[in-house]
Amino acid sequence: MKGMLAGAAHSRGGIRGLIVGASLLAMMPTAALAQLGGSLFGPPSQQFAPSNSPGPAPSAAPPSRSIQTAPATSSAQAPQLPSGQASLAVSARFGRDIPQPINGGLLWRVYPAKPDASRAYKPIREERANAPVFSLPAGDYVVHVSFGLASAAKGITLRSETVREVFDIPAGGMRLEGRVGDARIPAGQIAFDIYKGSQFDTGDRQPIASGVASGEVVILPEGTYYIVSNYGDSNAVVRSDIRVQTSKLTDVAISHRAAAITLRLAVQSGGDALANTEWTVLTPGGDVVKESTGAFPKVILAEGEYRAIARNEGRTYERNFKVTTGVDGEIEVMAR
Repeated sequence: MKGMLAGAAHSRGGIRGLIVGASLLAMMPTAALAQLGGSLFGPPSQQFAPSNSPGPAPSAAPPSRSIQTAPATSSAQAPQLPSGQASLAVSARFGRDIPQPINGGLLWRVYPAKPDASRAYKPIREERANAPVFSLPAGDYVVHVSFGLASAAKGITLRSETVREVFDIPAGGMRLEGRVGDARIPAGQIAFDIYKGSQFDTGDRQPIASGVASGEVVILPEGTYYIVSNYGDSNAVVRSDIRVQTSKLTDVAISHRAAAITLRLAVQSGGDALANTEWTVLTPGGDVVKESTGAFPKVILAEGEYRAIARNEGRTYERNFKVTTGVDGEIEVMAR
């Protein structure tokens, strides 16, 4: 079924969406463009049972709470069908053990069971309602539903009668933020990459979601995930394992031991900073942490000791300095 589910991930309204192929369609590619419709968070009457045992998260504090879904919108009755047509009513829930329906953020696609003349599988119906009813010619189909990064698929045979199918999507939500001490890291200064499994698993892996913003909700299949938190663009990186539970929204606060440092080169203390200065920040062992150019470059560094090297008009100057968690400041290198 090559090409049937080709596409890419994107986000809308703070919710990350990506279709991942289900086991029933293991032969298919696993990505497809997803546009999430509706809200995951609705009135208290839609709230699920709270979690009692959130999973462990090194360097993080991930309290789990219930995902709330928006009120369902669906066709109350199947339409009158012409001869040769059949009706397919579909809905989704978190699973047999959690039969609460999923009432927001669903994307449905119906595919023919066989490819067209070009040997491609193209969706013949697409719907973003929570419990849509499809009118289709009698025959065999594959129905795929995505909920963020989680999905499910079934093969369906339609005859003359109405067919009703419920899809199980055991998924939960994760919302990430970073902190230095008690202070929240501004959204534009931190991003997260999400990997399947634990950080202690071996082998090369690709992230299933990259550049996730602070406060963004990512919907994922239930399981363990490895989070890489990047504060700035140098060496302030924290790795954590997080457990996602079905129907629960887990808030994760990842703690960084770092600070924001501004570099300046001056002829005298407190004097004007020299423009067009090339900077290199090194570890005590000589490893390059950050390179930049400018009069006032700002770099976010993990707690520790460093050496700043400034190059201006063919001359080189340097200074050793120390970074303390949460203590933002300025490092002045003297041009003499």
